[in-house]
Amino acid sequence: MTGPFRISEGGRIDRATTLQFTFDGQPYTGHPGDTLASALLAAGRHQVATSIKLGRPRGIAAAWAEDPSGLVQIEEPFPEPMLLATTVELSDGLVAHGVPGQGRLADVPDSARYDAVHHHVDVLVVGAGPAGLAAALTAARSGARVALVDEQSEAGGSLLSGSDVLDGAPALEWVASAVAELAGHPEVLHLQRTTAFGSYDDGFVLALERRTDHLGAAAPRHLSRQRVWRFRASSVVVATGAHERPVVFADNDRPGIMLAGAARTFLHRYGVLPGREAVVATTNDSAYDAALDLHRAGVRVQAVVDARPEGSPRRREECEAAGIPVLPMSVVTGTQGVDRVTHALVAPFADGQVGAAAAIACDLLLVSGGWNPAVHLFSQARGRLRYDEALGAFLPGEQLDGLSVAGSAAGVFDLAGCLADGRRAARAAVAARGIPAADDDRLPVAPEPVVPAAPLVLWRVPDTSAAGGSTQFVDLQRDATVADIARAVGAGLRSIEHVKRYTTIGTAHDQGKTSGILTSGITAELLGTPVRDTGTTTFRPPYTPVAFAALAGRDRGRLFDPERVTALHDWHVAAGAVFEDVGQWKRPRHYPRPGEDMAAAVLRECAAVRTGVGILDGSTLGKIDVQGPDAAVLLDRLYTNLMSSLAVGSVRYGVMCGVDGMVIDDGTVLRLAEDRFLVLTTTGGAAKVLDWMEEWGQTEWPDLRVHCTSVTEQWATFPVVGPRSRDVVGAVFPDVDVSAAAFPFMTWRDTTLAGVPVRLARISFSGELAFEVSVNPWYAVAVWERLLDAGRPYGITPYGTETMHVLRAEKGYPIIGQDTDGTVTPHDLGLAWAVSATKADFVGKRSFARAHNAHPLRKQLVGLLPVDRDTLLPEGSQIVEFAADGQLPPPPVPMLGHVTSSYRSAELGRPFALALVKGGRARIGGTVHVPVNGTLVPVEVTGAVLVDPEGARRDG
Repeated sequence: MTGPFRISEGGRIDRATTLQFTFDGQPYTGHPGDTLASALLAAGRHQVATSIKLGRPRGIAAAWAEDPSGLVQIEEPFPEPMLLATTVELSDGLVAHGVPGQGRLADVPDSARYDAVHHHVDVLVVGAGPAGLAAALTAARSGARVALVDEQSEAGGSLLSGSDVLDGAPALEWVASAVAELAGHPEVLHLQRTTAFGSYDDGFVLALERRTDHLGAAAPRHLSRQRVWRFRASSVVVATGAHERPVVFADNDRPGIMLAGAARTFLHRYGVLPGREAVVATTNDSAYDAALDLHRAGVRVQAVVDARPEGSPRRREECEAAGIPVLPMSVVTGTQGVDRVTHALVAPFADGQVGAAAAIACDLLLVSGGWNPAVHLFSQARGRLRYDEALGAFLPGEQLDGLSVAGSAAGVFDLAGCLADGRRAARAAVAARGIPAADDDRLPVAPEPVVPAAPLVLWRVPDTSAAGGSTQFVDLQRDATVADIARAVGAGLRSIEHVKRYTTIGTAHDQGKTSGILTSGITAELLGTPVRDTGTTTFRPPYTPVAFAALAGRDRGRLFDPERVTALHDWHVAAGAVFEDVGQWKRPRHYPRPGEDMAAAVLRECAAVRTGVGILDGSTLGKIDVQGPDAAVLLDRLYTNLMSSLAVGSVRYGVMCGVDGMVIDDGTVLRLAEDRFLVLTTTGGAAKVLDWMEEWGQTEWPDLRVHCTSVTEQWATFPVVGPRSRDVVGAVFPDVDVSAAAFPFMTWRDTTLAGVPVRLARISFSGELAFEVSVNPWYAVAVWERLLDAGRPYGITPYGTETMHVLRAEKGYPIIGQDTDGTVTPHDLGLAWAVSATKADFVGKRSFARAHNAHPLRKQLVGLLPVDRDTLLPEGSQIVEFAADGQLPPPPVPMLGHVTSSYRSAELGRPFALALVKGGRARIGGTVHVPVNGTLVPVEVTGAVLVDPEGARRDG
């Protein structure tokens, strides 16, 4: 059923198809080509929302993204908050409601797909209006690679909102032929429903394509809903048109008050009459077109209220011939109505003074205060603006390399001028690329333009009421008024940027498209300064709101932080492993047996390693190959201990510090040759350590002849750990003498297994006898299973990262990033033995001389044993002590430190913890307290090494 405000013919909608939708619980109908706003207006619905702060009724005030008030909440096909009804294309089954101030985020995952594409062109044209189409055609005819993007569902720009003629025929016929010609050029990419929202250096432009939003629930699942285009263009032509701006007066926010140009759009594009009785208030000639077009469509235009002493004589004659009264030197001072405007209050206006007002009945009040060129992309590219006194608008004020502005965006407002300006910009763009211009770049002929009368720059109508501007709304979405601007100026603010933040004007979804320049003008008036000196606020991306889902693209869910798996991942899955994320890696945390929780599984795995033999997939440890004549020099400078004295075939533990002397990573180093080392790092620190090496090698010591490369994924590594590990490794590699004498701790050997190269290393992160077996990942599963077969007589047990943490903590081995927090030195960790006293220098050495680094109350790594032998201390728990009288001191209670690692130990038969404690080593043997669930738990302070402090097990 056609709505009561839908005209019987005309518009760009598909009247043969009816779409059903629901708004605020009420059923409505519309057609393909409608927006939610046009469909609601066709049904006579003006109010769609309430304002965020005052709860005032708000309606449709514009026809596209410049609308400051028509925010809605979409519920179907997927919940989305704070969308403009003017930009939501109607789809069958759409469910929406007005926003009472704010929207609601979805409570279910978004199943739609989003992606991104990179595209390089010679010329990128933004905007498919007259200037943009002329520019795209000119560039395409020259043979340049061209991209044309436009935010509307079809090309045409302002031509979609009027009845212009080109070459003696409707202008939209030329638009159709231009689109068809562009489609025939193989080097042209033409995208509609695509908003260029960010302009950056070197011709980089971001645009959002809405690929399936208009299809609603019928959108194909295999297509991405939205796509971010990352354009890199040699030249960018900005042909984004202009935004009509309102004039501020009292109660200018009622539903039914609309920009005059928007009314023409709803009429010509959607076949909708925004009202039955209209008053048109203007300061320029453009609103006369709206008055005449609506009159011809059957709207009763009560009056054209022109603030100028004299408008265009031709326009006045046209209105008089149509029976439309024209009231010169008059303004709208206010409105009446509740849910919708019912009367416009019109008063004489001369020399800035307002006379007595009379009420004119209307259900539609159209306003035009002039036009603001859409210079957002130009400004984002750091282009300076200049204020044009005649237009009352800010225009591009300089030439930018690689970016030009054409058409209405450059202040050219006649059709012929826009076409010519678009061609000019494109010619310059292809010439800069060294591409010859086409022999034929003819443009259609536009009728001679009517010479417009000079506009009047009017920002606001003086408020003569007692309200003092408190109902003169400048930013409808923020409920910000002239009174708010006056308050900001009265508080001493002079910068327009400060006024923006004080009042919040221009910070909503529309980013001040209608309110920004008004604020500049009103602020200038209040300060008594020229508008050109006040300037504008900074135009920043995005031009229109962009969903986080679109920015994330495919980098969401499992792809948000790409998952890395080892060569044994499928084996771990089959073995029932429970995984944890370590950096980007999926690592088995434990292997529970039926009926086991993690605590039981870990205790079993720990006992197996300490008493028999266990095996761990340690492939994720960082591995960096360091080669070159100066490899040893680089490592000496980066590690706190000496690496150049390491013999080939040997291994050394090392610590890396930042320039502040604080530990950033630790690990082991294998010397493979005189000029080659293999550096092993923590899993999470691999990329950081490689970057650290490259930073110093490239920026501080570029004279060093050394190269570093990651080989983490080139080696699968399996620590075989426990008293029976020698038996297992010896059985699998019989050609290697694994005895303690022949293969001592901290050495390595190369061998083969069935012709496959394998590296064995006597390294232990558990304190037990251990061998690390490393092999090409292609053979990882085969070698792993050979080790398991050889270990079955000894009860070999796969163990995960949680067991690894328990084993290392029992030995007091710290994990950098867990037992450290960026304020810990090697000395604090009890690793003073790893800091060379003989090296002339290394990164961080100078910081060790700071007096604070030797302070006796520095936090030091110690062990903690709960006195009750049962309480598991939560990691992160604070550590306190009693006062001399056995009571806690009054708040704030001084904290001694915190628990860094805490586990139950099968070896100790009790829980234990590691902690950073002030003066910790001096407290060994004493008692401190840890609050746990509101109870102070006494704990004994011990040394950090709780199992085999002599190292007899490790040495075998």
